[in-house]
Amino acid sequence: MLDSGMIRHLEHALNYRSANHKAIANNIANADTPNYKAKSVAFKQTFNESLKAYRTDAKHVPFSSEAGSTSSYQIRTNQNSSYSHNGNNVDVDQEMAKLAENQLHYQALVQRLNGKMNSMKMVLKGGR
Repeated sequence: MLDSGMIRHLEHALNYRSANHKAIANNIANADTPNYKAKSVAFKQTFNESLKAYRTDAKHVPFSSEAGSTSSYQIRTNQNSSYSHNGNNVDVDQEMAKLAENQLHYQALVQRLNGKMNSMKMVLKGGR
């Protein structure tokens, strides 16, 4: 029937896409800021959960998805490059492409979540 774990995964994915959008928008807004370094978001927890790695014994070392991490993503700063004479490393064309891709992924996740909610609504109404 309905998998609440799936809804939780969709929620984590939407949170990641929102954080990713914010990071990309900040990069674009700071494209001319001297010494600004581009930020990116890494989606670690949901990736780890997707591996379906579980401990078979409580004495085993926990996987990172079981360790109680409060954030499902990390914000990273790219310190290794510079595209501008002022120390800035934002490539606006690349950031705009990332923004478009992120928006498509976000919309797909929202559609999937809407589908889950519609299924739930149908079940609650008794299939009518």
